[in-house]
Amino acid sequence: MSFGIHMEQHRQALIVRLEGELDHHAADSVRTQMEDAIIRGNVTHLILSLKELSFMDSSGIGVILGRYKLITSRGGKMVVCDASPAVYRLFEMSGLFKIVAIEPSEKQALTSLGVVS
Repeated sequence: MSFGIHMEQHRQALIVRLEGELDHHAADSVRTQMEDAIIRGNVTHLILSLKELSFMDSSGIGVILGRYKLITSRGGKMVVCDASPAVYRLFEMSGLFKIVAIEPSEKQALTSLGVVS
């Protein structure tokens, strides 16, 4: 299955929509694209919309943790939204929800960060 990444900036929040399978084949590209967008756009907050993400392995978790560290070092927050049941379960099992907030939708994620779209 293929992988896609779509990014959109709202003020100082970057929305990253991931689709397909985030595995070791896609991880380096995702890491680079997200870092470039965060730095170029002077982004403070990151929203990961996972509605179309069907699979993620440990390399995907590594990408997310790395971007979490980057965002928090910039004084910002990361929010995950629209996670499919399988991806949600992986986040639960890995303990990511202990550090990353979850919201049911992009709109609620933007609201929780105080960003009006």
